[in-house]
Amino acid sequence: MRDFQKVDLRKLYQPANNSSGEDNGQVTIIGGSTLFHGAPLLALKSASRIVDMVFFASPEPSLGEVAIKLKSELSSFIWVPWEDAEAYIEKSDAILIGPGMMRFKSEKKSPVNDRLLDNAGLTTRNITERFLKNFPNKKWVIDAGSLQTMETDWIPKNAILTPNAKELELLFKLKTTTQKSKQIQEKAMKYDCVIVAKGAETIVCSSKECVSVKGGNPGLTKGGSGDVLAGLTVALLAKNDPFLAACAASYIEKAASDELYKKLGTNYNMDDLAGKIPEIYRNLLIG
Repeated sequence: MRDFQKVDLRKLYQPANNSSGEDNGQVTIIGGSTLFHGAPLLALKSASRIVDMVFFASPEPSLGEVAIKLKSELSSFIWVPWEDAEAYIEKSDAILIGPGMMRFKSEKKSPVNDRLLDNAGLTTRNITERFLKNFPNKKWVIDAGSLQTMETDWIPKNAILTPNAKELELLFKLKTTTQKSKQIQEKAMKYDCVIVAKGAETIVCSSKECVSVKGGNPGLTKGGSGDVLAGLTVALLAKNDPFLAACAASYIEKAASDELYKKLGTNYNMDDLAGKIPEIYRNLLIG
């Protein structure tokens, strides 16, 4: 298993000087809930710096008010009415589903297919199943709540999955072991997808290869780092191969966090990280 290197970033798509509107990617982000408002917004902040347009749809109506306030800072996204989400999925180059969507809302839970889900979790599960099955040929990034409630046979071909250790075990029944990369690649081969196993050493596997992405620091253990990563991943996926997009997103996020660490130690938040990524991405490409 090789290490992903900075030179690999040169393979990424770069906008042409004569680009016109929508040439450089459009993505849809689907997420959010009454409990987790910030997660999809962090993904939105990250993605909006990379692609031409981000469409944002949430089953949680109150997120519309949050999005309106955010528009004062970010103009490059469109809040999509929930009933129109499928139309925007259809026109997007890539879609992210799951950030901020819930597995359960309360301590009262009921078992569904060996998972503990209440009504909120069932809602996440049903939305995830509906969109993944209705649009199997789109380019997907699947994260957070969707990973926690879905079934493996819903995974579209070439989709990028971004599980943390808990989600890796929940979806694939994989625990951290010395043979982790081998086990992850077996799952990637079985489901013909790209798996980003997040951690101090992130392992990214497709059906053909695995790479290690090193770097990062304890600041990345804070809530929201996965949402920033998911947003960056879907933005890069819009115009790139899934495996390259997944590896590059992890590398860039870790590099951005390390730059923040030099000045602030671990005393940075995920808004800082989302804001730092464009500068670091540019520096990595020209350095």
